[in-house]
Amino acid sequence: MENEKEKFEFQAETKQLLNLMINSIYTNHEIFLRELISNASDAIDKLRFASLTHSDLLEGDSEFVIRLTPDEKAKTLTITDNGIGMTKEEVIKNIGTIAQSGTKEFLAKLEEANKIAKKAEEEAGKEAKTDATTKDLIGQFGVGFYSAFMVSDKVTLITRKAGEKDGWKWESAADGTYTIEPCEVAKHGTSITLQLGEAYAGEGAEQDMTSYWTLESLVKKYSDYIRYPIKMEETTEEPARNDKGDIDDKLPPIKKTEDKTLNSQTPLWKRNKSSIKAEEYNEFFKHQFHEWEDPMWYYHTRAEGTVEYTALLYIPGKAPANLYFQEYEPGLQLFSRSVFIMEKCKDLLPDYLRFVKGLVDSPDLSLNISRELLQQNHTIKVIGRNLEKNILKQLADMLAKEREKYEKFWNEYGRSLKAGVYNSVYDPDTKKDQLADLLLFMTSKEGKLCTLKEYTDRMPESQKAIYYATGKDKEAIEHLPQMEAVKDKGFEVMFLLDPVDEFCLEALQEYAGKKFQSLSRGDLDLGDVESETSKKETEDIAKDNETLLKDFKEVLGEKVNEVKLTNRLKDSAVCLVAGEYGPSFAMEQAFAMANAPMFKAQRILELNPKHKLFAKLQEAHDQGKDSQDFKDFCALLFDQALLLDGMIPDDPAALAQQIARMMAK
Repeated sequence: MENEKEKFEFQAETKQLLNLMINSIYTNHEIFLRELISNASDAIDKLRFASLTHSDLLEGDSEFVIRLTPDEKAKTLTITDNGIGMTKEEVIKNIGTIAQSGTKEFLAKLEEANKIAKKAEEEAGKEAKTDATTKDLIGQFGVGFYSAFMVSDKVTLITRKAGEKDGWKWESAADGTYTIEPCEVAKHGTSITLQLGEAYAGEGAEQDMTSYWTLESLVKKYSDYIRYPIKMEETTEEPARNDKGDIDDKLPPIKKTEDKTLNSQTPLWKRNKSSIKAEEYNEFFKHQFHEWEDPMWYYHTRAEGTVEYTALLYIPGKAPANLYFQEYEPGLQLFSRSVFIMEKCKDLLPDYLRFVKGLVDSPDLSLNISRELLQQNHTIKVIGRNLEKNILKQLADMLAKEREKYEKFWNEYGRSLKAGVYNSVYDPDTKKDQLADLLLFMTSKEGKLCTLKEYTDRMPESQKAIYYATGKDKEAIEHLPQMEAVKDKGFEVMFLLDPVDEFCLEALQEYAGKKFQSLSRGDLDLGDVESETSKKETEDIAKDNETLLKDFKEVLGEKVNEVKLTNRLKDSAVCLVAGEYGPSFAMEQAFAMANAPMFKAQRILELNPKHKLFAKLQEAHDQGKDSQDFKDFCALLFDQALLLDGMIPDDPAALAQQIARMMAK
């Protein structure tokens, strides 16, 4: 083992976080204890799991415990566990750097909240009173080990990895550096000693973290459900008694020290639901899953019968930034009789519910079950089906009874449900119909989110299909030429603003017996006499202009598959639509983003024969199909259609020259 003390600099983001911790103006500093106890519990979990196959790692010490040791005179608080411990490399990785996702977002929010509070200070000319949305920000974020610096001037960590001989001492005064040196450590595990600041120890302390009563109350408040005993020695005084057994005030009191367990150790999910407060569910969520904020939703259920299990499920308040990336690991924690089995069991819930966090505890599961066996395990399949059904029912209830809350959920996780509908094409077991009832879309009616049922319920009798249009935003869709005929009829249009939306509707095909019909794909059939009459008139005009349309297509060449006349336009001269079969333009863009550019939409250019520009086009064509005017007209109308559909012309410079030539005449 190396004998020299080594000095390191913190990672840049860690320095920034430490600075914010030390200089924080927020009041909820007590959460440091929750974070450090949570880390200790995790370390014991890891050792307990590893010891199932390597019992020698326990080193004869199977009584797991987390111990608090306050020292009033030295003004220190030590948190010790006999968990897995760390090697030197793990100390540097876990303590010297911040690797957890969302760190930058946390820092940005914390800085912003600090600025708001300081501004309030300046305006009020006194200490700022931050509002409820900002004052507890630190408490909403699982900042782990670093929270220790909110109450400490110096932190010393001593650790030894189970199964290793070498122990290590890490120390920092939060000055941007830390030291590591070897040391002798008798038992595996980790010990963290906080040199408490003036506000947290001694006379005049705002909150004395060496006080038994303070620490006991904080453990009860934040960590009562930790399933390992959190112990601390309590010293009490009793009056002395004389030889006769009577109290004698002249004699010094007798001090008694007793080792006490501060937490109930009953896993939260094992308790009766009626006895658990919302705050307890929220605190457990933040502890168990290292989350920053309170959950949006939680669900606690116990099932008995052929399969027995307890489940505690949560939907986080915010979707993680990497939720839809391959690196994200979905899955529920798995327990058997409160004994931890697996961190992320992916086989319990379908992928479209990947945002759900939580745990399942079943006595019907073996402690030694492998990941491979889980996929074939009957118990897991039964539990999974029940949980999926329960979650969808809970979401349906939320939609019906708490619309505002559901819309918040939809804005965070709606894409997952839409992906579930699309994946039903490949997985027939997906509950497609139940998912369809949970979908929300913006529409042309009042610009509000609505369900498919709400849309179909208010369809006029003359409307034969559910109309939709795709675009980057509501305003872009409203200005599409393809909207004109539908608007004229007063029909409502669903706005598909997400690239996955159209794939979702493709998988559904229909809802309540009504087909989905795109305004920018194939022929638009409005299903009334007036439309049929207009369609017949357009067909007659097309016959008279067959040569023009053929020559127009020849000028554009491979850029379009067809040039035709349409009755779907009212005020616009031209529009671009995709073929009825094959991908739409929105799908083409989605495929391109997914590095699959071989899937191309058919491009059909549609002209409005009743627009003044069509008459000008006929005049240009009369000059000859090879005339510059006719070629310019064709190119301009095509580029105009591209722009109206939110696409960029292939050659903007050529477009500018064509416009200049037309304007010069």
